[in-house]
Amino acid sequence: MAWNDVHHASGPPMVGRHTEREAIGRLLDAVRDGLSAVLVLSGEAGIGKTRLLKYAAQRAADLRVIRLTPVETETGLGFGALHRLLRPFLNRTDRLPGPQRAALDAALGLVAGPPADRYLVGLATLTLLSDAAAEQPLLLLVDDAHWLDRESAEALAFTARRLHADSLGVIIALRDGPEDTGLFEALSVHCVTGLPAAEAKALLSFATRRVDTAVAERIVAGTGGNPLALLELTDALAAEQLAGIAPLPDPLPVSRLLEGHFRRLVHALPPETTTLLLLLATVPAGDTAMMWRAAGRLGLSARAVQPAIAAGILGRDAPPAFRHPLIRSTLYAGARPEELRRVHTALAAACDPVRDADRRAWHRAEAAEGVDDGIADDLAAASERARSRGGYSQQALFLSRAAAFTKAPDTRAERLLDAAQAHLMSGDPSAAQTALDLAAADIRGPVLGARELRIRATAQMFRIAVADVPAMLMDAVTRLGSRDPGLSWELLCEALHAALVAHDCTQGTSPADVAAAAIAARQHTADGRDLLMEGLARRVAGGFEHGAPALRTALDGLRRGGGIGDSRSPFAVMLSMACDDLWEVQAGRDLTDRLAAADRGTGALYALSITLLVQARYDLWDGRFREAEVRYAEFDDIAADTGFPGGGDINRLHLFALTGQEVELRSAVRRTAEMRSMGHGVLQLLAQHALTLFELGQGRYGQALKHARTVFEKDPPACGNLVLTQLVEACVRTGDRAGASEAVARLEERAPLAATPWALGSLALGRALTADGDDAEKFYQESLDLLHQSPLALEQARARLLFGEWLRRCRRRSDARTQLRAAYERFDAFGAVPYAERARLELLATGARARRRSEETRFDLTSRERQVASMAAAGLTNTEIATRLFVTASTVEFHLSRVFRKLGITSRRQIPRAIGEQGPATEG
Repeated sequence: MAWNDVHHASGPPMVGRHTEREAIGRLLDAVRDGLSAVLVLSGEAGIGKTRLLKYAAQRAADLRVIRLTPVETETGLGFGALHRLLRPFLNRTDRLPGPQRAALDAALGLVAGPPADRYLVGLATLTLLSDAAAEQPLLLLVDDAHWLDRESAEALAFTARRLHADSLGVIIALRDGPEDTGLFEALSVHCVTGLPAAEAKALLSFATRRVDTAVAERIVAGTGGNPLALLELTDALAAEQLAGIAPLPDPLPVSRLLEGHFRRLVHALPPETTTLLLLLATVPAGDTAMMWRAAGRLGLSARAVQPAIAAGILGRDAPPAFRHPLIRSTLYAGARPEELRRVHTALAAACDPVRDADRRAWHRAEAAEGVDDGIADDLAAASERARSRGGYSQQALFLSRAAAFTKAPDTRAERLLDAAQAHLMSGDPSAAQTALDLAAADIRGPVLGARELRIRATAQMFRIAVADVPAMLMDAVTRLGSRDPGLSWELLCEALHAALVAHDCTQGTSPADVAAAAIAARQHTADGRDLLMEGLARRVAGGFEHGAPALRTALDGLRRGGGIGDSRSPFAVMLSMACDDLWEVQAGRDLTDRLAAADRGTGALYALSITLLVQARYDLWDGRFREAEVRYAEFDDIAADTGFPGGGDINRLHLFALTGQEVELRSAVRRTAEMRSMGHGVLQLLAQHALTLFELGQGRYGQALKHARTVFEKDPPACGNLVLTQLVEACVRTGDRAGASEAVARLEERAPLAATPWALGSLALGRALTADGDDAEKFYQESLDLLHQSPLALEQARARLLFGEWLRRCRRRSDARTQLRAAYERFDAFGAVPYAERARLELLATGARARRRSEETRFDLTSRERQVASMAAAGLTNTEIATRLFVTASTVEFHLSRVFRKLGITSRRQIPRAIGEQGPATEG
């Protein structure tokens, strides 16, 4: 790699490419205007991507231009390309927030420390580049991005997705095909295709040899307008073929002809030049010091480069570089094995045993043949260093290579299992599956067998296919026996988590069996997480009355500060089930707020995304629909960053139900039915709960009863109790007194055990719906008093609606108006359209008039603007907001400027009032 190496393109001028040039021009204009833009150029080898990058560099003379060209031989060296990209800016790392600096330093091997979180590394990259661009607008040009190591590619993709107003442009060129990891799919991708016939013929006119007109048409058609193929084939074909005397191959084997042409050019060179070129193809671009040290080991002189320059294989600039990336890959791929071993031997000898220990181990392995435990041990040691940097794909690669050199079957199996685990940590379940399959033949004994099953189960969870995961983990526990009680408990907690998600879709075992095993294996500690899992197990195995006391104890312990942020896996789902089962909204909000803060602090984006979904549900229960949408939108952003397949409208079931978006709701419900085939039974029950809420809002009580009855019968912790008052309402409205009594009876059994305001308020509401006369009014009032003790604005409004409807039926119009108007105004403010309409019609029936509210300006804010405004209203600085949202401070400033303009305000102090939120707490 070179920095600010803007060279004038040699060879023929650029022909055509008007669309691409315009896109590059728009990108550069945006950067000059203080904004950011990203362009991904995708296409086959030789199609002109590199030439377009050179064009961009020429047009960006007023910007700081940074180039990066990774090489195939170093795709497994984690963070290697990122280190080269950031090298000019490493003197700025002291400006990074502490967690970001620690993560980046660990990833680049600058300091010893715990493994770096890859998303914190991405955020550090974003912050560092944005800081540099604030001084001079910056353009990053990345060629051959398909050869980036996975960790570097993830950091670059993370940065590119989160640029907004940073005076920073990124253009990435990559080859389409199997090398493409899909990390850049969410960006602005432009597919570079062949030149049109007229432009292709114009390019051929610059060829060094004359081409017959008819032959030119054949070449244009046969190459598909590929610029590199057009020019190189004029050198590769015989003079008789170019003149139309001898026939052309039909069809033109473009790739083979190009590769053969490049190989012939190389083989015509002196042997020492050929060896020097192979060295150059093997070392990272720009690492000429390493190349010349290895060249010295092979007795090669600097003069050996001159024939390659004369033949047009290398450019004339210093340091020496291949004229086209395809020449490099063709040369390396076509080298004989003995040549490659000789070159790697020299490179291993040129590596410093301490500073370059990882590269030395890799080159030694590439130079070796057969089993060699010494090389295997060096590779295993390198894998540990990679793990300590958070380079999990690099760790996996080193371990897989180490296994290939390992003689002992059990050690080989352990290394392959470790490789599989590392692949999962890097987000590559397919590679993990391959490593597991390779390890299977050498796995002996229960401990290794249990490890294999656990990793396979984790891979299944990564694919969100959970049906057979509990059985796999139960099998692992059985194999482990009594050897490691602590590990057995961990496995059973993971199995219980999967079983609760799968519900009645579990295959090979049942939630009750998993729960019973967990209870039997429980080690009695004071840990709040363990207590909570025990409580859920008792709930599943023995019913609510057995689980509630343990869940209450667990939540109380967690609220007192018991290790909420040290989970090995996202904890928010289990926490949500426990809180919903106890109608414990306040504890749920407090604990998920702490979880989110811990997840943001450590950069644990996947865990944060799950926590956001739970927080959104608490927002909905409190009537904060717009805040919920902000969280859903952030979840979708994180899903795009992490590759997690669980994003989209399926998470917005309850929001769609409460806002009356029937088309979107039913589409999401259909997706839950599809997810059921992957084992997500509880998700379909949540869909039934959402449909219950929707149908009640529409006044379609028969349909609501059908959906609520399904949830009642299945009784999942996630919503089995929350549906009870809705079931009572549906039963009463349809005349099903027996069903209403059954639901109230369950409320009477469970609410006193939970003893939360929501639980007791729900019990009072259920009793009010089934009572008559003075008793009904007493229960309605009791319900309102209790529900007002918790952040449950939606439930409070619903209780007022039901109370007002009862009062109107009792012909108490004045009292009814009071409750109905309060309900209508709250529902209308929330955006709960069907419930607001239901309350409006009831108000009209009392003779009152319901004023329709006009939509307020604050609701024109986008999800991101709303999020930034809310944090600013709470008193956070731009830097603090940027850290929480994984963006840059300049992006926050950009969003705030739009917020000010839309809301018609001029000061941060005006934001709370403008968006209807409280400002920061002040000391009195």
